[in-house]
Amino acid sequence: MEKRTAMTHTGKSSRHSAHRKLGGPLMPLAHFGAWLYVLLLLSPLYYILISSQKTNIEIFRNPVSPVGSAGIGNYIAAVDYANLGQAVFNSAYITVGAEVLTLLLAVPAAYGLSRASGRLSLFIERIFALGFLIPGFAALMPTALLAISLGLFQTREFFILFLPATALPLTVILLVQAMRAIPKELEESAVLDGASTLEILWFIFMPLTMPTIVLVAIVDFLNFWNEYFFTLVIGGVQVEVRTIQVALPTLTSAMNSQFGILAAGIVVSLVPVYAVYALTARRMEEALIAGAVKG
Repeated sequence: MEKRTAMTHTGKSSRHSAHRKLGGPLMPLAHFGAWLYVLLLLSPLYYILISSQKTNIEIFRNPVSPVGSAGIGNYIAAVDYANLGQAVFNSAYITVGAEVLTLLLAVPAAYGLSRASGRLSLFIERIFALGFLIPGFAALMPTALLAISLGLFQTREFFILFLPATALPLTVILLVQAMRAIPKELEESAVLDGASTLEILWFIFMPLTMPTIVLVAIVDFLNFWNEYFFTLVIGGVQVEVRTIQVALPTLTSAMNSQFGILAAGIVVSLVPVYAVYALTARRMEEALIAGAVKG
């Protein structure tokens, strides 16, 4: 009994010492550093937002002042001169299509690799990993020739087929690691209950790996939405095909470097990104926390 009491006091004292360490003199400094980091992240966004409502003279005279005379006029000019409405639609069409195709290919592939064993599965997984070693510019010429041979040069549909190839290496590897963490006993129990392979994937693996699926979906969405190099060279600058990233630089020539209008165009391009992140932020945090706990 005395031994248990001593152990209890020892445990309490260790917890109290841990709390004292966490709440020690470095805690205010940690809070200050965290808030400073947040301010550094928000300052570019604040500058772009306030600049989007100003004229060039106001931007240079009062760069940090939130007051501007242009207001919504800069947004109207940006949308009119660069046809940002069509560009946003093109980007959304390409991004959503490529996102759906990526997940349709990556989820079954990750499930198969996570449950397979042997040299062949290891070899296939390493092939996916080799995708990180191929620089984007090295694939430009073969990709352009492929688009021409398929008759899809300067079309949006080509990017729906092409962009998943750039995202599959990272997507498959992350999903494989998440699915390998699922106990095999769950799959064996489902097989004994008569579940098919598709049912096991749909009702067991996908719900348990949903945070990771959302995480890779967000990463792929950002990469697809911000793609510029291939969409400029292969897609071209035609209004019917060009994405928001290709349309934005046209504002510098069309508006003679009106920085307020350019800032308004940047804000328009950022709205869908922040909207998607706001809707899926909780799932993304769950995936990061789950990965930290497992690690």
